[in-house]
Amino acid sequence: MDFSWSEEQIEFKRNVIQFAQKELNGGLIERDQNSEFSREGWQKCAQFGIIGLPFPEKYGGMEADVLTTMLAMEGLGYGCKDNGLIFGINAQMWSVMQPILTFGTEEQREKYLPPMIRGEMIGAHGMSEPDSGSDAYSLRTRAEKVNGGYVLNGAKMFVSNAPVADVSVVFATVDPKRGMWGVTGFIVDHDTPGFSVSRHIDKMGLRTSPMGELIFQDCFLPEENRLGPVGAGANIFKDSMEWERSCILGSHIGGMERQIEESIQYAREREQFGQPIGKFQSVANRIVDMKVRLETARLLLYKVAWLKSQGQTAVMEAALAKLYLSESFVASGIDAIKTHGGYGYMTEFEVERDLRDAIGGMLYSGTSDIQRNIIARLLGL
Repeated sequence: MDFSWSEEQIEFKRNVIQFAQKELNGGLIERDQNSEFSREGWQKCAQFGIIGLPFPEKYGGMEADVLTTMLAMEGLGYGCKDNGLIFGINAQMWSVMQPILTFGTEEQREKYLPPMIRGEMIGAHGMSEPDSGSDAYSLRTRAEKVNGGYVLNGAKMFVSNAPVADVSVVFATVDPKRGMWGVTGFIVDHDTPGFSVSRHIDKMGLRTSPMGELIFQDCFLPEENRLGPVGAGANIFKDSMEWERSCILGSHIGGMERQIEESIQYAREREQFGQPIGKFQSVANRIVDMKVRLETARLLLYKVAWLKSQGQTAVMEAALAKLYLSESFVASGIDAIKTHGGYGYMTEFEVERDLRDAIGGMLYSGTSDIQRNIIARLLGL
């Protein structure tokens, strides 16, 4: 494995950081307090090329390799403090666009990928339901086969981007008796009769990333809206989750690096008992722990990206990276607040928001408990 970067890749990361710092952080405290989604920021990211990074040029993408994409996301997380915006973009890229690219027909790719890459269309992903979260395949949303297509009935919960999305990739069962092998994927345009989105769901963190519920009431979808073969939904979902777990937290590497730099600066400037607080071993050791977590998480993530770039599966590695990185971001968020003391607890210092945003990383794309279960199973336990 070679994780050295070319000068072009390093320069691209610098450009991403400069773009994010200049264009994406304005009014963030107010937007976070008001749970306000930045469509302008989303479109700016699309125009810069972020959303199309790993996707083929024929659909308007940049066709960047996975490692370059990961490096760019790292730069985005460093320069952009709006974790919700970054999360929403990643959610679309890996759980909506990637499944359509991998499993969709050419007609589906041409219809949905270009407008999403341009930022003109926003996508959502519906798997979780009010009664099925970690038990992902125990779906109650039904897809009944009828002449010319399917009729969907049911609801999807905790759907990121739902209130602002134009299209969703959703999963329903054509036969509950078949278990996971009855699960089938569908593409749903949000103007389809029988489909609706609930109110915005307020939440602890990632508040600039809107969340809602998808509701299907006798919603007819034509045959051409099925994603992949009947019963292939479980494989589509597993593939998208491997990509999502591999890539959705890449921006956290940049965020953790920013936390360390801000903590070091504060520890040098803040004086107590006649000296900078960084001279106290307890403070210095805490920042060292933040650095150790960062570099360990970075190597885990780069290994996953390298495996994917080689066309290899990375189920174990993705679970390890997702587990460690999500929990490290939480731990580093706590350490950053401890280092800043009372000021770190204040909204205006923009330290506490990272911690609130980080908590969600232990839940979405499979909880930490689920990642441990996956790793244990792959170890033969």
